[in-house]
Amino acid sequence: MTARPTARRPLALAALVALALAACAAPPAPEPDAATAGTSGRDYTACMVSDFGGLDDKGFNQAVRDGMRTAEQELGVRTLTLESNSETDYAPNLEQAYQQGCDLTVTVGFSTADAARTAAERYPDRSFAIVDDSSIDLPNVKPVVYDTAQAAFLAGYLAAGYSRTGVVGVYGGQPFPPVMLFLDGFADGVAHYNEVHGTDVRLLGWDKASQTGTFSGTFDDIAAGKSVTRNLLDQGADVVMPVAGSLYQGTAEALRDAGRGVLIGVDNDTYAIAPQYGDLILSSVMKQMGDAIVSVVDEGSQGRFDATPYVGDLANAGVDLAPYHDLADTLPDGLADEVAALRQQVADGEIVVESVNSPR
Repeated sequence: MTARPTARRPLALAALVALALAACAAPPAPEPDAATAGTSGRDYTACMVSDFGGLDDKGFNQAVRDGMRTAEQELGVRTLTLESNSETDYAPNLEQAYQQGCDLTVTVGFSTADAARTAAERYPDRSFAIVDDSSIDLPNVKPVVYDTAQAAFLAGYLAAGYSRTGVVGVYGGQPFPPVMLFLDGFADGVAHYNEVHGTDVRLLGWDKASQTGTFSGTFDDIAAGKSVTRNLLDQGADVVMPVAGSLYQGTAEALRDAGRGVLIGVDNDTYAIAPQYGDLILSSVMKQMGDAIVSVVDEGSQGRFDATPYVGDLANAGVDLAPYHDLADTLPDGLADEVAALRQQVADGEIVVESVNSPR
């Protein structure tokens, strides 16, 4: 009979202590504004929505995903990747990013611009970044763009100096400004080589003055890249730069079939992501997308997000020309040194590469 009150006493005492502690506890802090306030480590979620090329495109999307993974490892943030297989996936993926609590959502490619703008307007308390597009003027959207004409200028000079036939070629996926920006820079590089060396290397596939040229009409149909490249080879080109996403694979196949010619990749160091074509890859015009993504995520997680565009160029190493890898020993004497000197001149502003498609 005496056991019951004895058992109740510690329970009652514990309840009183709990109430006292609760009364002394600080009130809950208000939720921060996700677009501007900082969180740290795993309290911050950075998300990515790919374009229709998918996450394993061995190109643009893959490079951004690698940057997200690096951000997760180095910054301790949580990341989420959402794959799009068509343009109709953009809006649902952006909505899912919101529902998943993404503090920052990075969309990849200019084709995502309309969906990104709509999402940013609908959710002004969330931060967004868009790679390769500068058309959105909103306080919660950061453009991440690249002045690829500068590095493509080096590629054009390199191609002209490397060509044995005196004919080089380019083609694009579709006539969008970020694509044509590569082509403009490459054309100027070829012209500069001719001016310096008194040569007459011909460029197929692009006319900068008229802004017209050869386009495959696609970024993911490998067979189309192979067909376009065959046409360029038939006209004598022995260096080809495809600016068409994963279509460089079709270009490589055409070169392999023909038994001659080399390619210059774009966006990534193509040699690193497609080593099976290493013997065909002269170099690549690289956008250092991974570094930019890590920087944007870092700023956001520390509460320093802003909508000022990030513009990658040679001066800040946001764009560059990849190493020559397996073909380094095949370059004509002095060409590598000329390209290196030219790179410094462009980075220092001694040579200005201009384009109507520039993001500046």
